Amino acid sequence: MQLEETLRHKRQEKDILLMTHIVLGYPSFETNRKVVSQMVENGVDCIEMQIPFSEPMADGPVILKANQDSLAFGTTVKECMAFGAEMAATHNIPFLFMTYYNIIYKYGEERFFKDCRAAKIQGLIVPDLSPEMGENFFTLATTYQVAPILIYAPTSTDKRMETLNNFADGFIYCVARRGVTGKKSSFDQDFDSYLARCTSATSLPIAVGFGIQDAEDVACLKGKADIAVIGSQTIRLVDEKGPEAVGPFIASLR
Repeated sequence: MQLEETLRHKRQEKDILLMTHIVLGYPSFETNRKVVSQMVENGVDCIEMQIPFSEPMADGPVILKANQDSLAFGTTVKECMAFGAEMAATHNIPFLFMTYYNIIYKYGEERFFKDCRAAKIQGLIVPDLSPEMGENFFTLATTYQVAPILIYAPTSTDKRMETLNNFADGFIYCVARRGVTGKKSSFDQDFDSYLARCTSATSLPIAVGFGIQDAEDVACLKGKADIAVIGSQTIRLVDEKGPEAVGPFIASLR
């Protein structure tokens, strides 16, 4: 699909790519616009936009609060779709949606994919949907050419990684450690062994997320992964210093 091809092309020019994460509607769509502009202008290669859900089980306290506040502000899936279309039309990088399956189910699976395709969203990350439970989802992903991005974890067996790889497209998201987002990860020998297993299980690009917080973390991934994913840290930064602080932070990561 287009997403994998785009990332591989970008990867030829950089020693590692950067992917960032925003929660749509938090603290507002206007702030989201400013943050996305700051990210793109400072070299982000791909942006994951989270459609808020009330119980985001993979997310730590920072992203959880952002989800809950966004929903309290009245953010709708329709607004998120419109914003995604606006960003994809404005900035020349891939945009993805990340959300939980209940959102897609209630919206209507085919309608969701059709609208993603129209909005030029290139991929979907749905942490709580397994291939065994999502036959129609994966069929629609192929039909509408929206890459289903699946997740490896340190607890994944080699056999499970192989199964997930058979359904994945775009890239594989490798969770750096057990638990939820936000807590700093350590990149030790166990991590290197895990990442080697991830790499051997797929021919897709490898992204590493959960606890990537600074340039030192990104540097540790060079030569081991294709994409470093920064999530909670940019949301903290916006909360503490405002959207104008995002650009210098992103620029400092390489």
